[in-house]
Amino acid sequence: MSISTPGTQTADRVAAAEWYARNRSRSRALFDLIAPSAYYTRPIALRNPVVFYEGHLPAFSIISFVNRGLGRLGVDPRLEVLFARGIDPESEEAAVPRSGASTQWPARDQVLTFGHAADALITDAIQHAPFDESRPAMRHAEALYTALEHEAMHQETLLYMWRRLPHADKVRPFYLRYEVKGDVPSRATAAIPPGSVTLGARRGQIPFGWDNEFEAQTVDVDPFDVDVHSVTNADYLPFVEAGFAEPPAFWMRENGEWFWRGMFESIPLPSSWPVYVSHHDATAFAEWKGRRLISEAEYHRAAEGVDARRGHSDFAMWEPVPAGSRPEGVSRWGVHDLVGNGWEWTSSIFNRFPGFEPMVSYPEYSAEFFDGQHYVMKGASPATAKELIRPSFRNWFRPDYPFMYAKFRTAANA
Repeated sequence: MSISTPGTQTADRVAAAEWYARNRSRSRALFDLIAPSAYYTRPIALRNPVVFYEGHLPAFSIISFVNRGLGRLGVDPRLEVLFARGIDPESEEAAVPRSGASTQWPARDQVLTFGHAADALITDAIQHAPFDESRPAMRHAEALYTALEHEAMHQETLLYMWRRLPHADKVRPFYLRYEVKGDVPSRATAAIPPGSVTLGARRGQIPFGWDNEFEAQTVDVDPFDVDVHSVTNADYLPFVEAGFAEPPAFWMRENGEWFWRGMFESIPLPSSWPVYVSHHDATAFAEWKGRRLISEAEYHRAAEGVDARRGHSDFAMWEPVPAGSRPEGVSRWGVHDLVGNGWEWTSSIFNRFPGFEPMVSYPEYSAEFFDGQHYVMKGASPATAKELIRPSFRNWFRPDYPFMYAKFRTAANA
């Protein structure tokens, strides 16, 4: 990622405009997968309807970059307010959308017209507007990065939402492939020696980071052992069939057989793929094995030496791949898939680092979630954009949320 150089007052406008165009092209393609009849539905009751997100992406870019960053007006204040923010409810009962019926949301043509106008405004601003660093939100082009990375984040949200829709409600791509062949890896463990790790990043060390990534701190990690491979569907199946957990949200049972809920078709459950589950269920499985989840600091220690470019990520395929099938991304300790093929649940509550300061371009981004009810995830999934993959990046979710691409592995004290 090379839009700006830390400490400078300029940004690479050509690279930024290309990134923005790439984001918008991918987002449009994702929304075009949805059948018109499903446009106002809520694939996940805890999230807003599909229509909201197509308006939210350009609206947020206007709010963070154009309004807060540049101090300029947008294109449609009413729609910018309507599409300003999503929801993160504790339960389906608390999930009150901004509007419940299709007649209360704009027609898709109107949403697209709004998006096109926003794109023209934002692209022109990226290319020509003065980047005045006396405005706090534009220091080191913060507001621009915020808009760009925000859209990339939401593309992953869209994909796990789309997965919940019936296959008939989506347009199947002409070309569809996935990797199901591969032996289930053995349940070997790697011994991780004691050492120190850096959590987060120093301000000015990276071109951009979200507020929860700062300020960097050094933490000592005691010795521990950790699974070499992610827990797979095959590993998890006895846990389900013994009645210790409900089937994962990515599984379905038809005529007594288990299937993976593929994006465009049901797939006989691939034994070697990582199992995607909630933090609650991952913790329960680890305890069933007499073990536990890794902490955020232990994740960093286990992931030393990982080449993040070698993992399964950046929309390479619609589905995961067999655990351990990307050996070029192994860590120095021999641990596989710590970056890619699914986010890694940790046992660490999402909290602020010492020196935390809310970002001006998006002050509510992290601060509202330091509530003891969200857990840190690290790494990346198949649907994580390459621009978001860096050691300091932190993801987080509620412990009972089962829909995202989140895998896990177990650990124990040495």
